[in-house]
Amino acid sequence: MSYEWVTLAGYWSDFVRAAWLTLQITLLAFLLAMLLGLLTALASASRVGLLRAIARTYIEAIRNTPVLLQIFIVFFGLPSLGITLNAYTAGVIALGVNVGAYLAEVFRAGIQSVPRGQLEAASILGLERSQIFIEVVLPQAARAVYPAIVNNLIQLLLGTSLLSAIALPELSGTATVINARTLLYIQTFSITLIAYLFLSNVLSWLASQIGVRVFHPPLVMKKRTRRRFLVARQADRT
Repeated sequence: MSYEWVTLAGYWSDFVRAAWLTLQITLLAFLLAMLLGLLTALASASRVGLLRAIARTYIEAIRNTPVLLQIFIVFFGLPSLGITLNAYTAGVIALGVNVGAYLAEVFRAGIQSVPRGQLEAASILGLERSQIFIEVVLPQAARAVYPAIVNNLIQLLLGTSLLSAIALPELSGTATVINARTLLYIQTFSITLIAYLFLSNVLSWLASQIGVRVFHPPLVMKKRTRRRFLVARQADRT
C-alpha cells in the first residue's frame, strides 16, 4: 500500500495548484453572486414593475434549472453568439450567476425581516431612502442572513467540482486526470475529498471569525461571554 501513496506524492504540487484554483474561483464567483444577489433583491422590492418582473424571471429561471446545464450554456452556448470565454471565466460567471439567484432570496428575506416601524421612524426623523437602507436596514438584514450567506459560500465551493465537466483543472478535474494516470481510485479521490473538507472548514472558520468581529453582540459567543452579555443587558433594562 505504501508505494501507492508514494506514487501520489509525486502529484502533490498538482493537488496544491488545483486547491488554489478552486479557492480563487470560489471567491471570485462569490463576489459576483453577492453583487447580483443584492441588485436582484433590491429590484424585486422595487416599485417599478419591470424591474420586479426581471428579478423574478432571473430567480425562477436559475433556481429551477440544473447548474451543470447553466455551465454548459455559458461555456459552449455563448460562442455561438460570438462570445467566447475560457473555462476559468466561464466557470466564475456560471457559478456566480447561479448562487446570485439564491442569495437574492436570502437578501430579500433579510430586508423584509426589518420591522416596518423602524423604517417609518427613520423616515419621520428625516432620513433619505438611501440613508435608511444603509444605516437602518442593511446592518440588521446582514446580521439576520449572515449564516445563510456563509452556507451559500460553502455550497459554491463544493459546486466548483462541476467545472471539471468543461476541463477546468480545479480539484475534481485534477483528481480525474491523476486517477486516469495512476488508476489509484481510493487514494486519489480520498485526497480530493480531504482537500474539499479542509477548504470548507477553513472558509467556515474564517466566516465565523468575521461574524464575531463585525456583529455586536457576536453571532456565536462562548457560554461565559453570553452570560456576561445577558447580565449586562438586564442591568441596562433595570
